[in-house]
Amino acid sequence: MKINNKFLLFILFLSLSIFAQGQSDEQTELLKKLSNQIKNLNHRLDVLEKITDDALWYNKVGDVAFVDKVYIYGPPKWKEKNPTAQGAGNPVKFWTYTFIPKNIDPSKKYPLIVLPHGGVHGDFTTYYAHIVRELIAQQYIVVAPEYRGSTGYGKGHYEKIDYGGLEIEDVNSSCGFMVENYEIVDKNRVGIIGWSHGGLLALMNIFDHPENYKVAFAGVPVSDLVARMGYQTQGYRNLYSADYHIGKTAYDDVKEYRRRSPAWNTHKYKGTPLLIHTNTIDDDVNVLEVEHLIKSLKAEGKKFEYEIYQAVPGGHSFDRMDTKHAREARVKIYKFLDQYLNPPKKIKTVRDLEKAAYKFN
Repeated sequence: MKINNKFLLFILFLSLSIFAQGQSDEQTELLKKLSNQIKNLNHRLDVLEKITDDALWYNKVGDVAFVDKVYIYGPPKWKEKNPTAQGAGNPVKFWTYTFIPKNIDPSKKYPLIVLPHGGVHGDFTTYYAHIVRELIAQQYIVVAPEYRGSTGYGKGHYEKIDYGGLEIEDVNSSCGFMVENYEIVDKNRVGIIGWSHGGLLALMNIFDHPENYKVAFAGVPVSDLVARMGYQTQGYRNLYSADYHIGKTAYDDVKEYRRRSPAWNTHKYKGTPLLIHTNTIDDDVNVLEVEHLIKSLKAEGKKFEYEIYQAVPGGHSFDRMDTKHAREARVKIYKFLDQYLNPPKKIKTVRDLEKAAYKFN
């Protein structure tokens, strides 16, 4: 639905641009207003899509988990249009999904998984439903923050994006919220996992807040924004150089893009147990980024685990899909997490995973 909507909006915008040629100043100004209304409509359609997908969560995991969305906050925006305006400097508010297993004992404590979503302006959707079911089956509590810049919450939240910046603190705030507000959460058994942009967030959180996380997994993580700007499209680069975001290209400010990249920050890694997965035919995060991360960690003398999968079908999504390869890869991830978080019910085999995620074995 989103692709079709955006395509139609693009055609309408293009038509208006063509029509604007040769028009009076008054007509041109009117067309500019219409163009802005079209952009705002796109955000409203994203809100509608988010509401629809939220309803699906209860259908897909409601039989095994208590599903909720809580409203929390992170640090103030890193860039204010008007620093002296009313409300400037206030914390950034955002929604966070929580999933609590229905079969737990409320008198006991359970491990927590922090699961930030991927994508530039992405959001947490039922794309992750099978993974959430697998975590719930192990009696993990799960928190998934819709950090600043996430889609589905209007233009204002969308334009608060701070990729590799204060969104890291939003994710950590979701962790802190769960520890502070849920007595069933064991603060000494907190893990963080993520794929793609979520992998970057997992890495940067253990770099910046190692005291809060017992273990981390980073799948196909965005690792080097400088290199990424070199091989991605201009449209992708524009998401970062937008005036409400970084506002500069990597060419104009290499230092800023390096500041936001795990591969350039490995000196901060304190040794939180870490597993990294990547795929040689990743069609989004080129393996060269993750190889740079791995080499940087090794150069710093850091201990960690990794696996470079060789041309596994599925590309960027190879271990999040429903294929045999993906299921086997996720079992490896869970076994790694188990060593440090010790969930009450472990997934040890693909059959265990299938029973948890797909209701059969």
